[in-house]
Amino acid sequence: MDIHGDRILILDFGSQTTQLIARRVRESLVYCEIHPFNMPLAEVREFKAKGIILSGGPACVLDEGAPVCDAELFYLRIPILGICYGMQLMTHLLGGEVERADKREYGKAQLFIDSFEDLFYGLDGAGEQQGEQVWMSHGDKINLPPPEFGTIAHSGNSPVAAMRHGGASLYGVQFHPEVVHTPSGAQMLKNFLFRVCGCKPTWTMKSFVESTVESLRQAIGSKRVVCALSGGVDSSVVAMLLHRAVGSQSTCIFVNNGLLRQGEAEEVQQVFRHTLRINLNYVDATETFLSRLRGVVDPEQKRKIIGNHFIEIFEAEANKIPGAEFLAQGTLYPDVIESVTFKGPSATIKTHHNVGGLPAVMKLQLIEPLRELFKDEVRRVGAELGLPNRLIQRHPFPGPGLAIRILGEVTRERLDILRQADAIVMEEMERNGLYEQVWQAFGVLLPVRTVGVMGDERTYDQVIAIRIVESVDAMTADWARVPYEVLGKMSNRIINEVKGVNRVVYDVSSKPPSTIEWE
Repeated sequence: MDIHGDRILILDFGSQTTQLIARRVRESLVYCEIHPFNMPLAEVREFKAKGIILSGGPACVLDEGAPVCDAELFYLRIPILGICYGMQLMTHLLGGEVERADKREYGKAQLFIDSFEDLFYGLDGAGEQQGEQVWMSHGDKINLPPPEFGTIAHSGNSPVAAMRHGGASLYGVQFHPEVVHTPSGAQMLKNFLFRVCGCKPTWTMKSFVESTVESLRQAIGSKRVVCALSGGVDSSVVAMLLHRAVGSQSTCIFVNNGLLRQGEAEEVQQVFRHTLRINLNYVDATETFLSRLRGVVDPEQKRKIIGNHFIEIFEAEANKIPGAEFLAQGTLYPDVIESVTFKGPSATIKTHHNVGGLPAVMKLQLIEPLRELFKDEVRRVGAELGLPNRLIQRHPFPGPGLAIRILGEVTRERLDILRQADAIVMEEMERNGLYEQVWQAFGVLLPVRTVGVMGDERTYDQVIAIRIVESVDAMTADWARVPYEVLGKMSNRIINEVKGVNRVVYDVSSKPPSTIEWE
C-alpha cells in the first residue's frame, strides 16, 4: 500500500505562492508534491496522481520562451486545475484565446459565479448577489475559452474568470484560491480534491510516523546511525523517529559551539539524555570555536568558519562510533523544493549552515526522514511522538547561532551580553502568551555605542535590537505588532539587568526586502 494514499501533483510555473498551494492541499489531509512545469510525461504517469494543479507564474503565455508543459498532459484523463498562468496556458494550448488585458487585475476582486457545481459547490449562499472575494494577480485575460469549455465565473475585468471542460474534468481559475485573500479558496480547493478528483483525506502525521518508523527499521537493519542534534525542532524529531525505530543503534551527537542561547546546552542534555533516554554524545567545543572566530567580522566568513569546524568535530566524533554507516539529518520539503523548481536554486543571499555538507565528507549513507514535510507538519509529528511541547514550539535558531546575531567580532564578553538580553526577550514573550503566536523572537547586539545617562553618570554603552516576526515558513515574514507595554518591559529590563547596554531598539522591517536574521 502507498503510505501517502491519494496524491496530487503540482506543476510549478514560477509562482511565489506555489508552496502555499501545496500547504493548502496538505492541510486537507491529501498528499502532494511540487515538480517543475516540464516534468516528462512518463514521470507524470508514473506519479499516479489523482489530480494535477498547474500553478500561477510571472510569465505571459504569449511571450517567446514562456514556460510550457507537454500538451498531452490534458489528454491523460486526470483532473487538472489551472491557476492564473496555469489557466491561461491551458486555454492557449487547447485552442482558446488569450490576450493582454487593457486593464490589469491585481489585488482583491469580486467573483460572480455562474455555475455552482463541482468547483464552487457550497458557495451559492454567501456570494451569489455581491460576489465572492478573490485575489487576482494577472495582466492577461481570456477572451474565448477552448472548445468544449464553458465559463463558470466572471469578474468585472475578466469575462472568463473560471472555466470548465464539459466532460474531461479540466478546470481553470484566473484568481488565486490558495491565498488568505480568497476567503472561500480553501473550500474551492477541497471541492477539486474531493468532489472532482475523488481523493480521500488519509495524509495524517500518525500514519506518517507509523510508516516512517517501519521504513527506517528496514533501511538501517542491524547497522548504526548517527544524528547531528542541535536541539531545534527538526533534528529533535529526527532523533525521536530514529530512537523509536532502532533504539540504541542510534546515537545523537550534540556539539556545543559556544554560540548557543542561555541554558540551551544544559536543557538539550537534560531532555534527551535523561527525560527521553536517547543515546547522546556531548562535545563542548566552545574554546576552539571562539578561537577561530577571533577578529572575524564578515558574516559569510563567520558562517564558513563555524560550518567547516563543525564538520571537523562531527566527523571525529562519528568515527568513534563503531559500525556507524548512516547519517540522519532534518532536511525539510522547502529545501527539496528549492532544488527542483524550474527556476533552479536561488541566488545565495547568505550561506545556510546545516549538516547538508557532511555526507560528501564522511561517506555515510544519508537518511532524511522529514524531506517530505513542511515545518508545521514536523511540529505535528513531534507531538505525535510525545516530544515536550516546549521543544516542539521552539523558535527556529540558525546553525551559526549567536555569531550572526552579534554584528562584528564575536567575543565571550559580547556573547554574555547578548545571551542575557535574548533571555529577557524570551521570558517576556512567554510571560505574555506571545511566544507561540510568532515565528521568531530574539535579540541582536549591534556594533555601535550610544550615549546615555544612568543615575547621575554619563554612559557610553552598547545597543540591543529586538527582532520579532510573524511567518508561516520563513519564505516571507512581517514584523510582529507586539503591544507597546511588552516592548517597554523588555527594554526596561534589558537596560537595567544587562550590564553594558543603555539603549534598546525594535526592528520594524519585513522580509522581503530584509531578511529575518541580521547577518
